[in-house]
Amino acid sequence: MSQQRCDHVVIFDTTLRDGEQSPGASMTVDEKVRVAHQLNALNVDIIEAGFPVISSGDFQAVQRIANEVKGPTICALARAVDKDIQAAGEALSGAVKKRIHTFIATSDIHLEHKLKMNRTQVLERAIHAVTLAKSYTDDVEFSAEDAARTEPEYLAEVIEAVINAGATTVNIPDTVGYTTPKEYGELVAYLKTHVKNIDQAIISVHCHNDLGLATANSLSAVANGARQIECAINGIGERAGNCALEEIVMALKTRKDVFNVETQVVTEELVKSSKLVESVTGLSVQPNKAIVGRNAFAHEAGIHQHGVINNRETYEIMRAEDIGLSSNALVLGKHSGRHALKDWLDKHDIQLNENDMNELFEQIKCLSDEVKHVTDEDLFRLVEHQKTRSVMI
Repeated sequence: MSQQRCDHVVIFDTTLRDGEQSPGASMTVDEKVRVAHQLNALNVDIIEAGFPVISSGDFQAVQRIANEVKGPTICALARAVDKDIQAAGEALSGAVKKRIHTFIATSDIHLEHKLKMNRTQVLERAIHAVTLAKSYTDDVEFSAEDAARTEPEYLAEVIEAVINAGATTVNIPDTVGYTTPKEYGELVAYLKTHVKNIDQAIISVHCHNDLGLATANSLSAVANGARQIECAINGIGERAGNCALEEIVMALKTRKDVFNVETQVVTEELVKSSKLVESVTGLSVQPNKAIVGRNAFAHEAGIHQHGVINNRETYEIMRAEDIGLSSNALVLGKHSGRHALKDWLDKHDIQLNENDMNELFEQIKCLSDEVKHVTDEDLFRLVEHQKTRSVMI
């Protein structure tokens, strides 16, 4: 029986645009170029390099990335405003593959309180913006800002109109992280059946993490037909951040049996990418962060350690090597068991008799009551102390 072909999901990385909007995460032009080269090594499909009209620094960053990074499509953001689109087009002029991403809000709350426009005016502005963007590149993305809180009938009307105007990707953002997986999946499914020309464009999703649902919402959208995911390394971005690239990519890879889609991301570059973004932004990754947190492949509980030593799959659903780590980690502490200690001793070619090993085990327990983390240096010191003590006895 022939294997069913998997659809390709486009990975649109917005670390350098939405990610940089995290308070305190601003990057220099050189730093943004460094990250862009790493995103190229990661093999993302699209790099949203910045918002050229907002500052000379952002313009320069987009321009340099467009000129220097030749693998992915390079994208620039622009409001549905002529000067924004013109700046984006100019900044991207050196790119081999380029995209202009233009947007305008469509929810009633944004129309009334921010734009001071009616629905007809927004629709006309959206069509004009896409038409202008098409004069710079054939690859145009349109985002209906706050789509998740937009009346579905009006949203469908806008999406159909911008596709007719030439948009090749239509983004349905959950701008404020408000929706739930069920609601969001149903919205994507609604657009698939109510927008006549939807097959002429890729449906994209951009989920914020205000309720901790960004990855779950993105997965639900994929299950209902979305084929581009907008995400950021380490999940950085406005407020609580964006859908984390490493989470969505590994979720799709690990549960390919459920989603039957694939990305072209080189997952072995995930840890390197995470550490670079952490370094240049100064935003630390929490230890228990999914995929790239330092504890994500670490085990301290003795029951877990025993299982992993016998068969990794007892407590690990992914291989540490697949994200760029050399191996998983068995952490020795007060929750550890003798199996983990024996494993550590074997890895360091240390031979102890059973009595000495039992005494060492108790010393580790006592030390772990005093310190938060027992290091290898601590363990070597305890081993030497135990050996000396045994000789004296």
